[in-house]
Amino acid sequence: MTSYYGEITNTHVDAISKADATANAKISADTDAHVAAKIARMEFDFAIKMAAVLVQVPSAHNVIGVAYSGGLDSSALLHLMHHYAQQHAIKLFAFHVHHGLSAQADQWLDHCAAECAGMNIVFVSQRVQVSGIAASGVEAAARSSRYAALGAMCREHNVPLLLTAHHQDDQAETVLLQLLRGSGVAGLSGMDAANSAPELLGDASQMMARPLLSESRRQLADYVAAKSINHVDDASNNDPRFARNALRHQVMPALAQFFPHFQARVARSAQHAQSAQRLLIALAEIDHQQCADANALVISRMQTLDTERIDNLLRYWFGTQKIRMPSTAWLAEMRDQLFTAKPDAQLCVTHADCHVRRHRDRVYITPRLVEIDPEDKPQIAFRWNGESEIAFAALAGRVVFSPAAQGFGVEWLRQQVLMVGLRNGGERLKPAANRPTRALKYHYQAGDVPAWERERLPIVRSTTVKHLLFAAGIGMDCVHLSAAEEPKIALHWEFDRV
Repeated sequence: MTSYYGEITNTHVDAISKADATANAKISADTDAHVAAKIARMEFDFAIKMAAVLVQVPSAHNVIGVAYSGGLDSSALLHLMHHYAQQHAIKLFAFHVHHGLSAQADQWLDHCAAECAGMNIVFVSQRVQVSGIAASGVEAAARSSRYAALGAMCREHNVPLLLTAHHQDDQAETVLLQLLRGSGVAGLSGMDAANSAPELLGDASQMMARPLLSESRRQLADYVAAKSINHVDDASNNDPRFARNALRHQVMPALAQFFPHFQARVARSAQHAQSAQRLLIALAEIDHQQCADANALVISRMQTLDTERIDNLLRYWFGTQKIRMPSTAWLAEMRDQLFTAKPDAQLCVTHADCHVRRHRDRVYITPRLVEIDPEDKPQIAFRWNGESEIAFAALAGRVVFSPAAQGFGVEWLRQQVLMVGLRNGGERLKPAANRPTRALKYHYQAGDVPAWERERLPIVRSTTVKHLLFAAGIGMDCVHLSAAEEPKIALHWEFDRV
């Protein structure tokens, strides 16, 4: 009996072992199928996103770049894009920036180079010196240096589209940070799926896209695990001294505990904010057409708008001039000063990037320039030898010499010893034979030239004939204009672009 039951027991054990093996094989097969399906789904979704991006950037159908740090997010992006590039015959570049801020930076560079070599992806790296840390902090300074380097690498290799690995969690972090800073609709819009960023990349034609913006960090981590993708970990991403890290590791987990999958809802709110921002821009464009006069805004026209539309117009105007958005309080104070100043007041409101000035019924944005020392005004002697223009750095501009029907005789002008500089007061000019000789101050007033421009507009005189030849903002003195049938040259002044 004992041996009988022993034989039964052994039989049962063998049967159970076989059943376990069959079950494990089935589970393994199911798991493999599940992983394969997850990878296929991720790659399919990515292909749809890329098709939408390439509709916006048709020039990128043949070549695309990926910002590749070697971290989990950018590694997932690189592999997804590599799969897509192989299917669509796209040349793929991986751009890596070596900040030099971590002791592991060299190892990360080597890792990225090796990964790209294994996939036959063109790998390009650039080392940068991060500057401006004291003024803006490590995060902001490194970000500026990184994007400038990425833009430079794109231009060097003629890559019109740069992909970054920003995802849904990044979008939620961005919106929450902007909310905590008290940002308006533009800030709460978060990141666009695709946009140009000339202030970051250094080129308005360079496009940047974020095809993973609707994917969560968890989905990317699952994809990386499923494909066994090697990646590096940057310990600085866990440093809670940085605001974004503190939000990511301490605040967002608490939010997720009580509001599961809140990131998707925050991202949806960002889309609503983007729609609202587009409407505000459309309204500002209408108001700008009504209120603009050349490069100025007309105050009397702006005063027909309500306060909210005025502020919206001013923000739009600042944006078109690539000037950082001011705070709500600063904007309100500026608006109040502009609208309550007397028409003849020489009002100047200082912004970090510019001056906002009022002249009569107009508002202008002007560069912030160094104050002129009245005791040290530049006076520069020169000769004209046929150049089309001569630059004068001390005056932040150039004298342009153009062939013209009315002007100074070419040979006569070559013989003059010329002097260019700022006026000292008392200079006079006769602009035409039928007009009287008047002080420059009179001509500037008659020409409605703002006071802040007058002090920087140079004059050109001849030391040979001891006479004023040209005053920027007014024109040439007619006394020495040639009446002969000969080639003539007209003078005018151009300021350097700031």
